[in-house]
Amino acid sequence: MRQAFFGHGASRGSALGRARVRLPHALEVAEERISPAQVEAELARLHAAIETVRGEMHALRERLHGALAHEVGEFLDLHTLLLDDPELLHGLDELIRTGRYAADYALRLQRDRIASVFEAMDDAYFRSRVDDIDQVIGRIHAALHRRAGEMQGVAGEILITDNVAPAELAQLQTQGVLAIVTSAGSALSHSAILARSLHLPLVVGAAQALLKINDGDALTVDGSSGTVILEPNADDLRAHRSRVREHARERKQLHRLRREPTRTTDGVDIKLYANAESREDVAEAHALGAAGVGLYRTEFLFLQRNELPTEEEQFRAYRDVVLGMTGRSVTIRTLDLGADKADRTGLALRDEPNPALGLRGVRLSLARDGLLETQLRALLRASGYGPLRVLVPMVSSREEIRRVKRMLDQVAADLRHEGHEIAEHVPLGAMIEVPAAAIALPSFIGAIDFLSIGTNDLIQYLLAADRNNEALGELYTPLHPAVLRLIRDVIRLARARGKSVAVCGEMAGDPAFAPLLLALGLEEFSLHPATLLELRRAIRGMDLGALRARAPALLRARDRKAIEAWLRAN
Repeated sequence: MRQAFFGHGASRGSALGRARVRLPHALEVAEERISPAQVEAELARLHAAIETVRGEMHALRERLHGALAHEVGEFLDLHTLLLDDPELLHGLDELIRTGRYAADYALRLQRDRIASVFEAMDDAYFRSRVDDIDQVIGRIHAALHRRAGEMQGVAGEILITDNVAPAELAQLQTQGVLAIVTSAGSALSHSAILARSLHLPLVVGAAQALLKINDGDALTVDGSSGTVILEPNADDLRAHRSRVREHARERKQLHRLRREPTRTTDGVDIKLYANAESREDVAEAHALGAAGVGLYRTEFLFLQRNELPTEEEQFRAYRDVVLGMTGRSVTIRTLDLGADKADRTGLALRDEPNPALGLRGVRLSLARDGLLETQLRALLRASGYGPLRVLVPMVSSREEIRRVKRMLDQVAADLRHEGHEIAEHVPLGAMIEVPAAAIALPSFIGAIDFLSIGTNDLIQYLLAADRNNEALGELYTPLHPAVLRLIRDVIRLARARGKSVAVCGEMAGDPAFAPLLLALGLEEFSLHPATLLELRRAIRGMDLGALRARAPALLRARDRKAIEAWLRAN
């Protein structure tokens, strides 16, 4: 019998397939004891399963590249750290040795023990890490029973589940999943962002779907409207085919825009830069006609290794990016480890009470002797091969920028003395993602050459709302008057002082927000290559003068509804 379920469209696309239902993760394992003679064998079985999981995560990490490696890699790295956590491993061994529990039941007990500690914490960030614990424990449990994973044979199927972890998405798509429907989740979560990058249809918040849909049911999924149809009728099937044809036409139209200018209807050129972290990303940005690389992440050089990268290793990586853009500007961000990005070298702290507010970004670079100096030497050497800019993350004070600038000047003098060919001037920029930096900008804007607004963190810190916390889904939004006014103030000051300014967060890559940003004065966007052509098409249909004329009405908006009404009028 036909039924319709409604959630929130989180990743566009239309899918038709069979349902595969995955119930919320719960390790329902009956208590089972073993004899003393079985202890060593059971420990060996457990350790073999853990090694299997390590191998699976390493293999997945190796298959990923580009921006996807950055996004998914953060979660794989976190899961690897959990897998190596002494408390987890020691606790499992003790439950088997002392309690004489079977490995399956030991996993359940240890999972519940750790989860109860996390759930009791006041910090929402740590409470949200229970999902990561479940993912790791679930992988070990699957390996114990020699299953390659929970989701085998999913080709041509639509996954119905409570939630989906970012680290799962690439693997699910590789296995042939056509779309994903979740009962929880947010359209602004990491998983949703990744689904859009993968062009994998995703509907979130369809609570009834998990209760009413069964394995094997026929479904259509519309990732734009958030509609899921159970046992679709003839009209539903025609609508699905129509959406598929429309998406195909759209892709062809977008393909033709690769060499077209990003120019508004009233003749103003807007610059679209690409976010990147690999040669593949750089090649794609070049092919799509990006104005350059607006944000090149350097964390990948530091992750999944036991020693820090050398100056020579970093230099070659940065040089290749510059050469790959054939004269177009490349902006390289200095190291931004910390928060949910930890490395194996011990550089970033693993046990900070509140990682999102801890030793990360420029704070970490300045706190570790020689770390920033080595990176700046590599960056300046690469500047001899083409236009390069240095971007500093997580700036919160004037003194941080002054320290970086002094070091940059000293490193430049040292390199010239050593005979290296470097650019006469390497522009230095600051990321505006901490509200204090936006407010204190007049005190240090004279020390920098350009700005980049990181809206992901700026919104999170300004609104005190974790974007991955489902309970705060309505609060974490770019459509908040305080967010728009702060962005407007930064853009206005930058333009008044003759400094270029770009937005590089997820907000920049969503065509729906382009009218807002253009109205607020933005003329440079930096975004994932996957949505660059969509944004170009949207901007080519906008009248910049008309948007700017309506900016005062936008800034008078008192709440989200008023801002949404302003958007609908454009």
